[in-house]
Amino acid sequence: MRNQVAFFLLLFASSIALAQNNKQYLLEYYASTEAELQKDIAGLNETQMAFKATPESWSVSQCLEHIILTEKMLYDRIQAGLAAPSNIEEMGAPTNTDEKIVEMVTDRSTKFKAPAELAPEGKYTSPEAAMEELKAGRAAILELVNNTPDAALRDHVSESPAGIVDAYQNFLFLAGHTARHTLQLQEVKANPAFPKS
Repeated sequence: MRNQVAFFLLLFASSIALAQNNKQYLLEYYASTEAELQKDIAGLNETQMAFKATPESWSVSQCLEHIILTEKMLYDRIQAGLAAPSNIEEMGAPTNTDEKIVEMVTDRSTKFKAPAELAPEGKYTSPEAAMEELKAGRAAILELVNNTPDAALRDHVSESPAGIVDAYQNFLFLAGHTARHTLQLQEVKANPAFPKS
């Protein structure tokens, strides 16, 4: 419970920092979501990684796999969008604020079914293996953020389930998606039947 309270406080502080509307905030958000995820899975063994509260629920391993699959897929889409010319004049401005994007993606009260290509099998047996893959994928994401001019982050837009979003908001969504599923795996660990060792 304390972990969840601390995490929600982090999300609240993050929403305030969004007002800065800058790349530094974005990089710090990626760092904080990665650190929180790593802290929550540290020391888990193979049995704990594979535990499922029900046959339909996801395990910690599946949450991690879904995070990694999603980051790879969305990175490819964002990269392709940024490689194209600016399109904000044709498509229009984003339909939601940065704060709303983070709020929507981290809201666990609304559930979604993952598309087939992002449905996890639970391939990770250790936190270390999962974090190694996550960090490798994130290195490319952070390089793209660092190498993209600020203006390009705002004048490249695309359609999404959240409406029209710019590239900055897509990057926010991606980090927020990790926060969302970190909350999910915290729920898995909080289950009374979760193995103690």
